[in-house]
Amino acid sequence: MSLLRRLRRRQRRVVVVGLDGTPFSFLQEAFRAGRLPNLSRLVGEGAFMRMTSVYPWVSSVAWTTFMTGVNPAKHGIFGFIDRDPRTYRAFIPVASHVRAPTLWERLSQAGKRVFVMNVPVTFPPKPVNGVLIAGFLSPSVEKAVFPPEVAGVLRRLDYRVDADPRLARQSLDEMMAAIEEALERRLATFWHFWEEEPWDFMMAVIMETDRLHHFYWAHMESGHPRWAPAFFGVYERIDAFIGRLAERLDDRTTLILLSDHGFCAIEQEVYYNHWLHRAGYLRYREARRPSPLEMFSVVDPASRAYSMDPGRIFIRLRGREKDGPVAPEEYEPLREELIEAAESLVLPETGERPVLKAYRREELYHGPFLEQAADIILAPVNGYDPKGAIYKEVLACKDPVMVGMHTYDDAFVYVRGARAGRSEANILDVKPTVLELLGLEVPADLDGTSLLG
Repeated sequence: MSLLRRLRRRQRRVVVVGLDGTPFSFLQEAFRAGRLPNLSRLVGEGAFMRMTSVYPWVSSVAWTTFMTGVNPAKHGIFGFIDRDPRTYRAFIPVASHVRAPTLWERLSQAGKRVFVMNVPVTFPPKPVNGVLIAGFLSPSVEKAVFPPEVAGVLRRLDYRVDADPRLARQSLDEMMAAIEEALERRLATFWHFWEEEPWDFMMAVIMETDRLHHFYWAHMESGHPRWAPAFFGVYERIDAFIGRLAERLDDRTTLILLSDHGFCAIEQEVYYNHWLHRAGYLRYREARRPSPLEMFSVVDPASRAYSMDPGRIFIRLRGREKDGPVAPEEYEPLREELIEAAESLVLPETGERPVLKAYRREELYHGPFLEQAADIILAPVNGYDPKGAIYKEVLACKDPVMVGMHTYDDAFVYVRGARAGRSEANILDVKPTVLELLGLEVPADLDGTSLLG
């Protein structure tokens, strides 16, 4: 009997560990350098593949795509910040905005016992057959959990919802200490529930890697004498955890590791509202500098387009957008005009083109919520981080603190005990893989295919 058939017949438990933003290429380089010995050994025991993410490649969209197994036009999450075009109220999407069933909801309905910890866009927590500890948008431990009584356990374990990214602008020393402490508390919590909670499916996302990459990636690459060793020290702690986890798995349990996107160093942050303003597409009616959630309060009704993080361009279409001036017959010519202008945009200081490709939304998405998507989604050249800030006086600049950015094309996925049937995966493929490993039917409405092939 083949290994694949044995997996399908016998496998009835799955453990998933997410390393937020860990690149496939980074792991390969670390293995070649003799780092991360446990991860390196595991690669020889299963399928280890480069994985593409989703546009836009932010954690909220990527992890929602993973947990629903469908593209954003089916699950309804298109960015870390979004807006209601009828009112121009900006908001941060949370779990109540997700419009497709999650993996743990399907498993719960099938009678499987689940433990889910720290996956983005799981706050406020929804009921599951087991335990759910929501991710970084949770305002407190007490509000992060289902069932509510789990909060007492987390308090005793001194659990940390997140390492506060704002610390990085005060002190990189304080930020690193917060990352290390949050990681330590998260792993301790994982082991507590490993021992105390019955489960068929267990998942945890290590968000500390994302925080590490945003503020220390360029320092790691440059071999900074303080921050490069500290950077690898975090990964060594994760490697030890994964090694211990692999040793404790029985032959009925499959380990899956994955990231939701890749990472690279930032060359420049690119402010697309500055470009739209200079080109006459975006106008402001006052000079007040609002918060990101209040940006529309200063947009002049005569504006024809605006941008939101990361690299999403919206056309102010009449009938869809509040006070939208663009007539329906003008929509497609204007969209084509913006696409051509974006793809030919050149940064004056360097002569570099920051946009790899400008996509129409229907090129990337399909589903009942397509109309909620941005009209144009910019795929950046790696290193040129698209931003939606307003009132920027320059098209591009380099932030001395935020030194790492997400990428679409360099995530990874690993399935222990499986063989790679293809050279590359997509994040949509992980949910059907988990369902198949647990012996459950893969719904026809999912957009990916099982990696077991």
